Amino acid sequence: MTRPIIYQTLPRLFGAVSKENVRNGSIDQNGCGKMNDYTTKALKHIRSLGFNYIWYTGVIEHATKTDYSRFGILSDHPSVVKGNAGSPYAIRDYYDIDPDLAVDVPHRMKEFEQLIARTHRAGLKMLIDFVPNHVARQYHSDAKPIGISDLGEHDDKSTGFSPQNNFYYLPDQSLDISDIVDEQPISSYVESPAKVTGNDCVTARPSKNDWYETVKLNYGVNLYTHQLDPTIAEQLNETVSTDGIRSYGHIESHQPTPNNTTMMFAYPDTWNKMLDILRFWATKGVDGFRCDMAEMVPVEFWEWAIPQIKSEHKGIIFIAEVYNPNEYRNYIYRGHFDYLYDKVGLYDTLRHVIGGGSASLITYSWQSVDDIGSHMLNFLENHDEQRIASEFFAGDARKAFPALLVSALMRTNPFMVYQGQMLGVDGMEDAGFSGSDGRTTIFDYWSIDQFRRWRNNGLYDTNKLTKEEKEIFNYYTKVLSLCNAEKAISDGQFYDLMYANYENQQMDTNRLFGFIRKEGDETILIVANFSDEPMQASVRIPAHAIEFLNMKTGARFATELLTGATRTIDIYPDQTIDINAPANGGIVLKF
Repeated sequence: MTRPIIYQTLPRLFGAVSKENVRNGSIDQNGCGKMNDYTTKALKHIRSLGFNYIWYTGVIEHATKTDYSRFGILSDHPSVVKGNAGSPYAIRDYYDIDPDLAVDVPHRMKEFEQLIARTHRAGLKMLIDFVPNHVARQYHSDAKPIGISDLGEHDDKSTGFSPQNNFYYLPDQSLDISDIVDEQPISSYVESPAKVTGNDCVTARPSKNDWYETVKLNYGVNLYTHQLDPTIAEQLNETVSTDGIRSYGHIESHQPTPNNTTMMFAYPDTWNKMLDILRFWATKGVDGFRCDMAEMVPVEFWEWAIPQIKSEHKGIIFIAEVYNPNEYRNYIYRGHFDYLYDKVGLYDTLRHVIGGGSASLITYSWQSVDDIGSHMLNFLENHDEQRIASEFFAGDARKAFPALLVSALMRTNPFMVYQGQMLGVDGMEDAGFSGSDGRTTIFDYWSIDQFRRWRNNGLYDTNKLTKEEKEIFNYYTKVLSLCNAEKAISDGQFYDLMYANYENQQMDTNRLFGFIRKEGDETILIVANFSDEPMQASVRIPAHAIEFLNMKTGARFATELLTGATRTIDIYPDQTIDINAPANGGIVLKF
């Protein structure tokens, strides 16, 4: 499988062109990007930067304060919508496209299908979100296929938990959001009985910090015991053969009925509904799903659903947002996910090192997932995390250049870049709902100044960028190009040099991190410098590295791939290579 280099983009922001944003502005005041803004030229340019996947974030219809009732779309109560645009993760209709993103709202699905075609023609594969854990409080599908019932349509609301309900209920209690809503609208939002909130908040009175705009989906897990319903668990266990392999499709008992027909096990209703949704979008031609908060959904569901989708759509991939390292292998080997977020490992480690922590900690980070390293998705920004350039992180996007070298070049696992990251966007604007928290808003109608200037009316050039923004953009472009152009980076072996240099007085292992990539006769030495000062060092190449990587010894001609500078170096067991690493940067030396 080709190594995924993913560009995450929020369509609402991608094509937004307003130069005068209004805090808490409406769609009429601040405008909104459209799917049609991803022109053939735009997509080809993104492909030329080194990306082979594009993740369109927030394309499925979600709750919003914008009124689309004239198009037959039910309006959402403003008390249960975050921001004016609404959260892309409060899905209102799993079978529809968000009307904000369409030029011609009645034909929004057709525009999406055209976007799929343009994306593929540009040489990119398409990812979209699958949000399996929760939905908008007023979920209602007006676009569902014939024969599909709505979530909750047949629920028994008199009971808190039933494995065949789609939601969890708090019988005899009404939802109370009086502490959340500052100004009461004309009519209060009524939900009785109250449903359990999306972040497993089992109370009728969620707080502002809860995912109060969403409700939790029920996969047959009892929220009070955190276990699958015993009947379901027992039936699932019966599908395991003596060699430990599960037999899925229909779950059949081993005992025939008196008339020799096979007894069938009824899956939780939510399982079937969510499988139908995955099939719906996979049939449209998307190439993969980024599964939001996948670890809040039982692994048994993924174990059942993902193989079915993969058997029907060859090459489709699944990416899981999972933050519990103890569950990583469970969701890969049992849940059949291709990739998991490496957030609490490499991302958190690199953020700590940028802030002054020892670079030697990076070794422990990759070693902790070494057996599943190819399944870990690396990134330095996404819509959930604070921007590198924000006051809450590094304050300057260039301070993450050494982290970029590590995250993008260290292994063969996927790497992801978030829209605006390559331009040094700081996310410090106060757009409305989320305030100024170092994250580009996902709740408000807004446009990003740097991004708007880079788009430059569809030219996609750097003419209107500042000197600093050009520096950031060009650095990312060079590094991303290596991910594809250099076989040692895309497919090669990896060797961590840190253990051989801890006693080396000529290398500061607190601020420098060094490793080798090797493929065929080509070797690349990468040293990332996390210091604010240029650093000279002599990096020891241990005899074991030369033997393990089958490296040629003697004088070698070398090229520094970031600058083009050339030199001759000597490669011998346990000898050193002299390097000069720029401040907040590094060297990529190919020989």
